[in-house]
Amino acid sequence: MAVEDKQIAYRIYLVAFTIFLMAIAIAVKLTNIQWVEGDYYRKLAKERTVRNFVIPANKGNIYSADGSLLATSIPNYVIRFDAVAPKDKAFKKFIKPLSDSLSVLLGKPSGNFESELRHGRATKNRYLLVARDLSFTQYMKIKSFPLFNLGANKGGIITEQKTVREHPIGKIAERTIGYERNTPDGLPDGKGIEWAFRKYLNGKDGKILKQKIAKGQWKPIRDVNEVDPQDGYDVISTIDVYIQDIAHHALLKQLELFDANHGCVVVMETKTGQIKAISNLGKDIDGSYYETTNYAIAESHEPGSTYKLADLMTLLEDKKIDTSAVFDTHGGTVIYSGKKVRDSHEGGYGKISLARGFEVSSNTVMVQAVYNNYKNNPAQFVNHLDRYGLNKPLGLPIQGEGRPYIPQPSNKNWSNISLPWMAFGYGVSITPLQTLTFYNSVANDGVMVKPQFVSEIKEWNKTIKKYNTIVMNPKVCSQGTVLKLKAVLENVVKKGTGSKLYSAAFSMAGKTGTAQANYGKNGGSEKHYISSFVGYFPADVPKYSCIVVVHEPNTSKNNYYGADVAGPVFKRIAQKIFTDAFSTNEIKNLNKKNAKQEQNYSNYYAKGHGNQNVIPNLKGMPGMDAVALLGNLGIKVKIIGVGKVKMQSIQPGQNSNKNTIITLELS
Repeated sequence: MAVEDKQIAYRIYLVAFTIFLMAIAIAVKLTNIQWVEGDYYRKLAKERTVRNFVIPANKGNIYSADGSLLATSIPNYVIRFDAVAPKDKAFKKFIKPLSDSLSVLLGKPSGNFESELRHGRATKNRYLLVARDLSFTQYMKIKSFPLFNLGANKGGIITEQKTVREHPIGKIAERTIGYERNTPDGLPDGKGIEWAFRKYLNGKDGKILKQKIAKGQWKPIRDVNEVDPQDGYDVISTIDVYIQDIAHHALLKQLELFDANHGCVVVMETKTGQIKAISNLGKDIDGSYYETTNYAIAESHEPGSTYKLADLMTLLEDKKIDTSAVFDTHGGTVIYSGKKVRDSHEGGYGKISLARGFEVSSNTVMVQAVYNNYKNNPAQFVNHLDRYGLNKPLGLPIQGEGRPYIPQPSNKNWSNISLPWMAFGYGVSITPLQTLTFYNSVANDGVMVKPQFVSEIKEWNKTIKKYNTIVMNPKVCSQGTVLKLKAVLENVVKKGTGSKLYSAAFSMAGKTGTAQANYGKNGGSEKHYISSFVGYFPADVPKYSCIVVVHEPNTSKNNYYGADVAGPVFKRIAQKIFTDAFSTNEIKNLNKKNAKQEQNYSNYYAKGHGNQNVIPNLKGMPGMDAVALLGNLGIKVKIIGVGKVKMQSIQPGQNSNKNTIITLELS
């Protein structure tokens, strides 16, 4: 018995000692938590119950030059249903009218909605998808539907809002307007204005401090924000929606007509460099065309004959030759280092001047002119091209600009055919926008201006930043050279390769281009054509310059030349701008008085304001004037015939009253 009591005592001591050790451990831990790790746990507790929430800033809009909305942010809503939240009585009462209302708004059978909602209720789904991609108007209607109008706790409605970027004018100029973040295909050339000017558009997000309460809900701790959001600024682009629409549809029509692979068109304001329209269309696998790549900015390729303007400018600037110099086209073929240079016209053009050679786009004439004058010093020729800025990108704010390429005599890839090949636009590479910038400098009397896509940044009506015209080269060439270049460019349309485009109604100047691409690959089996036209209008006082480039037109009809494929797009744009634009002509001598009109008015006034009770002399007066005059006197009129008053039933000077009826016989 004593032994048993002793064992019990040991056990009691052991338990007591264990409890004592645990108490010490707890005391140590509490002390550690309170004093050693107290700051850490207090911070952790605060982070789990108090948190800064982001208040998204409203993103700025992008507008066209004429005030049209090109890109804007709109709210987009998703509606879900907490099927557990409503009470049984409310759910049974409102499930049918809710389903009927959803059916009318969203266009699905009411039975489908009712079945989904009941299944969600049965499976206790607290996050059942009801509808997505709703507008604000649709969201407000759904909020008012039976059951949902009871709110989140009693009706089970869950609303999720996000902001999406929309282009109100659709797909037109989509690549240049750009995307909010990365492009769908990941290409840099699609980021456009959205990406280039994001620091102005995005604004700055705000912050609000909230505390966690019951059921995972968060409420603001204070009535004011920690950091107020700053809305983004609006960006005013240079694009004119009217001109953009003309350019887009003119290009689309021609691409469809020639079943081409892709193409682009750019319209630039001559003096300022502002881009008024830019369209880039590529063919999808289903044969339709849409904005795939910003070809005008990103695609650097051999330009072909449009490059000949650089030849002529250089020859004239160096005074190597004049436009009247005569060349033999040698039957349409000349040979350099065993390589043939051919004219598109079979048999050549005989002996023609340099100016005429440019107008008909003779390869043999332009190559001879360049090679004969620079073969001993090709660097002199190439240095001019470099000074024109044709060897470097334009430095646009929009990402993805293609890099030009001009062979340099000092490079190892320079060969005996480099110089003659450059003379008719081969062996070099340049983007359409770079070509347009060069031609625009001629239209602008030798002043090269940088292409510009944005004119200003605004906060409501306040201008934050204005983008003025940037002069890249104040004098590309002398004024004398400019005048000669303008003359031959105008003659290209009047009597050269672009003569089919000529119109006496409005003047144009420019150059056609037809380049072969991939002519050296797989024995030429992948060869295709690039058709282009670049120039300006009106020819005498240029207001706009324009380039059109069409890649891989269908050659089955043997019609792939720049004048036939790209030229009509250029003409259509110029024609529409000329004929559809509002007239701003001043009407002179508007206030000049006509003696005969003044006399007729005086006579009419005298008759109408004489004795109100006396019949006036109406003979010779137009019938409509006589009726109006007698009506003002309160006299009833009967008319016989048309024209002027020949006879009146009551003679002039007789008295009249309101019951008087007069018959007028008109001649």
